[in-house]
Amino acid sequence: MRICFLLHEGSMYSGGQGVYASNLCRELAELGHEVHVVAGPPYPDLVDGVTLHKLRNYNYHRLLATGRRFFYGRPPLDAFRILNLGELVTTRLGMYSVMGAFSIRAFERVRELHKERPFDVVHDNQVLGYGTLLIRLLGLRVVATVHHPLDVDRDNRIREANSLSEQVRAAMFYPFFMQRIVSRSVDQLVAVSPTAARSVARAFGLPASQVAVVWNGVDTSTFRRLPNIERESGRILFVGDSEDRNKGFSYLLSALHDLGPFAPVRVVVVQRSWAKKAPAMARELGLEDKVTFIDSLSIDELVREYNRAELLVSPSLYEGFGLPAAEAQACGTPVVATSVGAFPEIVQDGETGRIVPPGEAEPLARAIRALLDDDMLRDSMGKAGERRIRDRFSWRRTAEQMIELYQGEEAVPAEFLEAAS
Repeated sequence: MRICFLLHEGSMYSGGQGVYASNLCRELAELGHEVHVVAGPPYPDLVDGVTLHKLRNYNYHRLLATGRRFFYGRPPLDAFRILNLGELVTTRLGMYSVMGAFSIRAFERVRELHKERPFDVVHDNQVLGYGTLLIRLLGLRVVATVHHPLDVDRDNRIREANSLSEQVRAAMFYPFFMQRIVSRSVDQLVAVSPTAARSVARAFGLPASQVAVVWNGVDTSTFRRLPNIERESGRILFVGDSEDRNKGFSYLLSALHDLGPFAPVRVVVVQRSWAKKAPAMARELGLEDKVTFIDSLSIDELVREYNRAELLVSPSLYEGFGLPAAEAQACGTPVVATSVGAFPEIVQDGETGRIVPPGEAEPLARAIRALLDDDMLRDSMGKAGERRIRDRFSWRRTAEQMIELYQGEEAVPAEFLEAAS
């Protein structure tokens, strides 16, 4: 098959979308398929044999977040092109317009490539922009993976708003209604866990039967226990976007504060380089000496961090899959995670880690302390986690199941819906 994969941003270090694209596309190519990836920055790392088509996604929202000017690194007149100007104006109005703008640019590129040699299927990864509708009008089959619906982010932000105006801005920011409209026109929606599938169906007002479940995988040839690296006492790892409310980083800081000033703990945070709020929170709690923020790492560096840590903590308020929890277990690192999303389906409570309630620092602190105080328990959990991930989460299996959906298979095998237990 000739497959085109759409990815509005492909960071390999935060959010998981670049990891998803890189691994899935590698397996599809190894199975003999021709794979093209149309992506905006940051671009994913792809293997030879997968063709990357880079789009200049302007992402004015990120420029605002980093304090840079709109014309940073670009000719000033570019901002006055129709699509760029529309993205600029809607961003200034407080909307997150990256996905919609990317989808239009992606449609233009897909149309050009499709004319040269037709695609068999387009795989939209979390975009669901109006450009995806236009791609559908080209007569192409469209399969779309939704890692989690944006109403989760929107509702959390509205709940945390301190005023009516903040609530209105939160409601305007997320392009949820665009995704809800577009979701009804694609040929197949895909979620990465049964829990995520239920969330997607509820958010988009669709029967659960219309959302197929294809589990993410873990590259166990890369994410593995490294015998030459020793665990560092008290070292805790957090991998994700510490600025994202859904990741629950503030609760990890509160838990660390509850452990007391003499607890021999150090939290290493692998996250976006432009984070501002999280370091400020650490300083306010007097934890700046216990929390280290590391900018985006290479995959090999990330594997070493998993191997140095005694624990991975994922205190999320919502999670579609929770890739770092699976990667950490593949490296023999126990996980403390919340009871949201797919975590209870990935982490076996009491066997490969601990599951705690979301949004509560005290039980999180108790679970962290219990595991840090018990070397034998951590060792047994680490070994059990390695076996679990190796046996049940494979990117090859993910790719094979996805091909069935590309080919129009409507029935979802029962094993897709079974919790990996």
